[in-house]
Amino acid sequence: MSPVKRPSPLLFVVLGLLLESPMHPYEMQRLLKERRKERVVAIDQRSSFYQAITRLERDGLIEVSEVVREPARPERTVYAITALGRTTFQVWLRTMLSAPRDVFPEFPVAISYLPLLEVEDALALLETRRDALKERLADTEKVLSEGKAVLPRLMLLEEEVQRAVVAAELDWLSSLLDDIRGGELTWSAELVAAEIARLSPPRTD
Repeated sequence: MSPVKRPSPLLFVVLGLLLESPMHPYEMQRLLKERRKERVVAIDQRSSFYQAITRLERDGLIEVSEVVREPARPERTVYAITALGRTTFQVWLRTMLSAPRDVFPEFPVAISYLPLLEVEDALALLETRRDALKERLADTEKVLSEGKAVLPRLMLLEEEVQRAVVAAELDWLSSLLDDIRGGELTWSAELVAAEIARLSPPRTD
């Protein structure tokens, strides 16, 4: 089976780890947590992690290097990247860097249904999100500040882009809240119903 053209982030980081050296899954998870990769990819679910390894092996991108057996310990399967895996990683990396991918986060979907809430209810929920974004931004700033003391900027780029994304949403959300509070953006059940009726095609039956 041909490898997927664009991987999930989890497939990508697992393959990237094996570029360093052969490893067993537990060691991979440990290294990813040490490097705080959970901030950019979901690595905590054990089943998903092993599914990623199974997928990579099935596609011929990694292979079993050895099975380590030690007394009184469960055997450990060590995986290594294949030649196809190295080539595929380069293709994935270049594609992911150069071509934006359509992703479907839940917030844009939810915001499109904002008028189905009362204005005050919507305000309260969006303020809660704003506060959470402020905390996330502060956490990212802390990680960057601590990281700069021991790491070159090159190793912190993922945190920089996370900061930029969170800061951009926070700016937009703060502006939206100001517009709602100021009355520049408002709605009611009657207004929503009238707009739906206006946009609905006429019935022919």
